[in-house]
Amino acid sequence: MKDMRMQRRDVLLGAAATGLGLATGAGPVWAQASAWPTKPVNLVVPFPAGGGTDAFARPLAAQFSKVTGKTLVIDNRGGAGGTVGASFASKAAPDGYTLFMGAVHHAIAPSMYPKLDYDIEKDFIPLFLLANVPQVVVVNPKNVPVSNFQQFIEYVKRNPAKLNYGSAGAGTSHHLAGELFKQQTNTFITHIPYRGAGPALQDLIGGNVDMMFDGLGSSATHIKSGRIKALMVSGPKRNAAFPDVPCASEVGLPDYTVTTWYGLWAPKGTPADVQARIVDEVRKLGGAEELKTIWANNGAEYGGLTQPQFAAMVSSEVKRWAAVVKASGAKLD
Repeated sequence: MKDMRMQRRDVLLGAAATGLGLATGAGPVWAQASAWPTKPVNLVVPFPAGGGTDAFARPLAAQFSKVTGKTLVIDNRGGAGGTVGASFASKAAPDGYTLFMGAVHHAIAPSMYPKLDYDIEKDFIPLFLLANVPQVVVVNPKNVPVSNFQQFIEYVKRNPAKLNYGSAGAGTSHHLAGELFKQQTNTFITHIPYRGAGPALQDLIGGNVDMMFDGLGSSATHIKSGRIKALMVSGPKRNAAFPDVPCASEVGLPDYTVTTWYGLWAPKGTPADVQARIVDEVRKLGGAEELKTIWANNGAEYGGLTQPQFAAMVSSEVKRWAAVVKASGAKLD
């Protein structure tokens, strides 16, 4: 009888603990989801300030504060083609308060960095495609005295190995876009890797490098100011923000399609309800006219894919860039 009473007491105590958990323990997972964010959110940007990722992260952060009343803290962690920041973010607590803003570079990295300590498809949960931006071929007009793309090709072929191009780092889309360009034009231009597109772009403006294969988002302001000159945008059509710049198809490169895309991920293990809440809030941010204008001025199209569509796109890009790396023989410099 005594054993039965003790068992009954244990059951009651267990039930009480469970009830308490619903109020103070288990409940917050759901409460956090419905109320998210209740505190500042850390956004890991895996490149230095001033690059393409930053050009979209900071307007997003400003709009986030207006809409939610909480701060989206930009945490720039550059290095190794964006993989340093990705590694850091992959190990963050999966509670919805550390997010990762990655890019096409992170679909390229598995083919360039065989010893990564994270897997972009297994250690992250894809949340939202924020922007699609065409790559643009830009030159310093003082270093490269040409008026158009055709003159540029002629100049490069007359001066083999004379020109160099800056990139956000070995294995980034800037680097691979250059390698793909060299393949398709049968030219040679020396690659100069930086620790992010921002520093590379500053050296391009300063004349320390001759050209870049950059995302239009980070180059747009400097093209408009005349500090750098755009010769061609990748893909089959001109960009609405720069209607006078010819597209790749028009200059005889129909297969030169390179898009710099930017997306939002959460660490693996982030609860599904928290994910849904984040996606809902980010979708609202994207509908703001202020962000639409910034995206358009940067030559970007708003992403807006569902989570499964974004995941499928990332997987497809990993395979596509693996083929480019293999064909080009691109290696870490």
